[in-house]
Amino acid sequence: MASEQVEPLSLSVHSLPDPRAMAQQQRTRSGRLRMLLVLAACAAPVIASYFTFYIVKPEGKAYGDLIHPTVDLPPDLHLRDLQGRPVQAESLKGQWLLTLVQSADCDTACERQLFMQRQLREMLGKERDKVDKLLLLSDETALRPELLQALTTGIPVTILRAPRAELEAFLKPAQGQGLRDHFYVIDPMGRWMMRSPAAPDPGKLKNDLNRLLKANAGWDKPGR
Repeated sequence: MASEQVEPLSLSVHSLPDPRAMAQQQRTRSGRLRMLLVLAACAAPVIASYFTFYIVKPEGKAYGDLIHPTVDLPPDLHLRDLQGRPVQAESLKGQWLLTLVQSADCDTACERQLFMQRQLREMLGKERDKVDKLLLLSDETALRPELLQALTTGIPVTILRAPRAELEAFLKPAQGQGLRDHFYVIDPMGRWMMRSPAAPDPGKLKNDLNRLLKANAGWDKPGR
């Protein structure tokens, strides 16, 4: 009987992973996780505010018209300050914006809107520092000196110019109304999400703003 051939045992040799590469991968995964957690923490209060309005509605129907889906602030909106210097739309994010669109000649109706804008912010009490007053001018006319002084005294209004066509593409009035007839509420992430009725009741509009800010408590810092 022939003797059996015994094959030598062969071992496959595999290279061990580089400890430095493994450590780098772990740091990358950890960094991504932290970034996702930060983004989730930042977005959660705003999402909660929408949940309050769209789902829970604890005090009944909102007074203003909710914009669904919301409309993002155009990143290429050609904004300029009163000195003609360009302003990035991104710089407006971080606060709730109580927004008006007017022409710079500003008639009596415009002045009433601006007065109501100031009063609405004051009526918010301790939450008012989370709201900026924004005036978007749709023309190149110079503001009257006395009006400009009134708007920049105390807590100033942010006054910017933008082409009317671009504003009309971003913000939409209710049927039968003009762009200047409403207050437009833009959230801290730069999304237009609510429009007041024309000639709004300030008390009812304040209630809408209070509910938004209450749901947003703890995230937004006072001031921009």
